[in-house]
Amino acid sequence: MAAENQKHSCPFCQIDTSRILMANDLAMAIGDGYPVSPGHSLIIPKRHIASIFEATAAEQAALWELGVKTRELLQAEHQPDGFNIGINDGEAAGQTVRHLHIHLIPRYAGDTPDPRGGVRWVRPDKASYWK
Repeated sequence: MAAENQKHSCPFCQIDTSRILMANDLAMAIGDGYPVSPGHSLIIPKRHIASIFEATAAEQAALWELGVKTRELLQAEHQPDGFNIGINDGEAAGQTVRHLHIHLIPRYAGDTPDPRGGVRWVRPDKASYWK
């Protein structure tokens, strides 16, 4: 019953269809509600699961396929210079919505003084590994 209650209160299980950028049978892509850059998108399985490790092989393939297509769309619309791709898996990793979602974050030259370290900046004390 707890999983069913989570599903009914899950913002991704009750997404406004006008937010959907594209979809396939098992996943959808939406614009992030709190984007960190222009075009920041989320790739989300349609089935309510919390972790990438709960996704079936078919769901993982569908998520990746949709990520590639969303990247192509973002390239055409925003012309970013790079991307960060990330999953917050579990509360200790910063996951706040307990429905798997993959962040596809366009990056632009000059959007930060020194982008080296990329996703390592989730732990600033470990990010500057080259110094």
